[in-house]
Amino acid sequence: MNLILASNSPRRRQLLSLFGWEFKVVPADVDESTREDEPPADYVRRLAAAKARAVGAQVGADGIIIAADTTVVDGAEILGKPVDAADAERMLNQLRGRSHQVLSALAVLRAADGRLLVDCCHTEVPMRDYDDAEMQNYIGSGDPMDKAGAYAIQHTGFHPVEKLSGCYANVVGLPLCHLTRTLGALGIRSDEQIPAVCQSTLNYSCPAFESILRERL
Repeated sequence: MNLILASNSPRRRQLLSLFGWEFKVVPADVDESTREDEPPADYVRRLAAAKARAVGAQVGADGIIIAADTTVVDGAEILGKPVDAADAERMLNQLRGRSHQVLSALAVLRAADGRLLVDCCHTEVPMRDYDDAEMQNYIGSGDPMDKAGAYAIQHTGFHPVEKLSGCYANVVGLPLCHLTRTLGALGIRSDEQIPAVCQSTLNYSCPAFESILRERL
């Protein structure tokens, strides 16, 4: 199996490695602009599929391409990566003490026959009411600058999220149980117990994995 991750994200690389497979990284270069009146779920599904196809066009017929796109959504607003520290402050001010949504779409392309499967994970994310000093220290660390919504749920110094009840890996950027069932639909299965490995790695007791794995695409 020639497995390819169409992303240069270190977080996605770490999570995909939990399956125990060797894989290559071939980042996808696609236009990530939103379209007028495009719902956030449609947006991430479109981008994940576009990334998979873009990389699929570069590899051989034995390639299995995994692509993903994650976005932070507050109401109808899509929050991308901040352009500067002021933009990060705006986003973190907007999100604190409230819940928002994180959507991740996965696209798995089998190059041999062009079969493309797309799945989407939705997690409700309750942010804690962090104070101004915490927020400014976090912004000063530089960590928010390459994160959608200007935060990383796994940041131990800031830990912006509390009482999460959905898929934690989704908020990190690669929902592993959704990926497990998507790959399974193509007959690709890992020897690893992904829910257990995921929870151990992320130090999170997941209440959602059983229901996710029971669902069909």
